[in-house]
Amino acid sequence: LMQFSVSTHWNTYRHTTGEAMIEEILGLGVDAVELGYDLRIDMVPGVRAMVGSGSVKVLSVHNFCPVPMGAHRGHPELYTPGSLEKTTRDNAVHHMSRTIAFAAEVGAKVVVAHAGNVDMPRMSRDMIEWCETGRQYTPAYEKLKLKVLTTRDKKAPKQIGFLRESIDRLLPVLAEHQMVLAFENLPTWEAIPTEIEIEKILNDYRSPWLKCWFDFGHGQIRQNLGFINVERWAERLAPWMAGMHIHDVRPPVQDHVMPPKGHIAFDRFREIANRDLVRVIEPAPGTNPEEIKEAIAFLRECWQTPPPLIQETGNVL
Repeated sequence: LMQFSVSTHWNTYRHTTGEAMIEEILGLGVDAVELGYDLRIDMVPGVRAMVGSGSVKVLSVHNFCPVPMGAHRGHPELYTPGSLEKTTRDNAVHHMSRTIAFAAEVGAKVVVAHAGNVDMPRMSRDMIEWCETGRQYTPAYEKLKLKVLTTRDKKAPKQIGFLRESIDRLLPVLAEHQMVLAFENLPTWEAIPTEIEIEKILNDYRSPWLKCWFDFGHGQIRQNLGFINVERWAERLAPWMAGMHIHDVRPPVQDHVMPPKGHIAFDRFREIANRDLVRVIEPAPGTNPEEIKEAIAFLRECWQTPPPLIQETGNVL
């Protein structure tokens, strides 16, 4: 059976112990989790106990995890490795290194991270608002999109340079812990890196410790906003993919919906989903457990490779 894990982001807020949080996820019929960025330090002993007893596998950890001391809440962009501010980048490297060490301790294969945002006005918000009111096919929308792209193009290269400096500092830590770091595609156009930028970074580094992470919902939103063709990019980035966050999108931009309740054509991603990667179901906090079970059943049916065709002679084609 195809293995799925579920992100603890779904239920962390409801529990006081790591054991109870993981027990609830095991009740969905999976044997693995992704530890989310809102995992509190006091829940770690329970998680370690569950991992130690063999009750659960941790396949991935979402940076920053557990929530860094002093942060009032967990967030994947508390500090970003592509920031213009040196102190922010130093903090990002420091806390990412701690997450990497923690991920190794709990036996994870990969740390999922956000790289940051280009220092520019958040124009994607306007674009989203326009899409929600059905105006994304207007000349004014095209004009707004062009403005977003040109503003970003001017500012992004400097920050991609900073991101590479942070990666250079993280690579020895990753090698030491034999851990993969995977940067996630994010829904807005301000986010770094874009598909083309991560492809170039991965091509340049060619490191076994550096990969990308494919988020279905974010990719679909980028397509709905008119930035990319998500299927084409998923295919191009597939060789570097460490894993995927799986959730659906109700048009235009409501994500973390459980498949098949949105409009993503998951069957078109069967080949990619069958690669050797981590498949994480990422429900919105508070999603009904039955919907998650239905999503897993739906995805298994959708992605299990069809049996080989048998000829009359009984030979496999």
